[in-house]
Amino acid sequence: MSEQDADLQLVRLVQQGKKQAFDLLVKKYQYKVIGIAQRYVSNPDDAQDIAQEAFIKTYRALADFRGESAFYTWLYRITVNTAMNYVSSSANKIRAVDVDTPEIESYDGSERLHDIDNPESIMVGEDARKLIMKALESLSEDLRQAICLREIDEMSYEDIAVVMNCPVGTVRSRIFRAREIIDKYLSDNSGMRK
Repeated sequence: MSEQDADLQLVRLVQQGKKQAFDLLVKKYQYKVIGIAQRYVSNPDDAQDIAQEAFIKTYRALADFRGESAFYTWLYRITVNTAMNYVSSSANKIRAVDVDTPEIESYDGSERLHDIDNPESIMVGEDARKLIMKALESLSEDLRQAICLREIDEMSYEDIAVVMNCPVGTVRSRIFRAREIIDKYLSDNSGMRK
């Protein structure tokens, strides 16, 4: 059984009144949903609030879910909309990507300890990561969302089209344009070291 079929089976159980099936969906996707929210807010508590609100909205709307797209694609869209509503209603200016977030550094750091052998490699890797994050920050919201969905979340073009509510051709164009801008940004700034 595919992941999409398993999710759909859980959704059907929730629609039949078996609320504990939704708990399984929450457990399966809670970290992904929090990760999505953290792209819009820098405060981890705000990301938790957004995730909770997204799951509440998802649960309330589950009766209308028809399974025309993957459950995760649908949940992703609800989460993005919830995060964008949160940001627009917030008085704070919130960065879409925060390269100084301690959670990001500790997460990446634990992997670096296993994968990289020497301090020079760590510095080069850190410089590259910061440069990539700045390149992402330079993109418009549509381009950044499209490239992140494709490269970070590894979503198909079709699923990205559903999430972004646009044709697949537009998705391909945005991803191509984002890659072009990132490549140019990296080539223009790769000689700079902090």
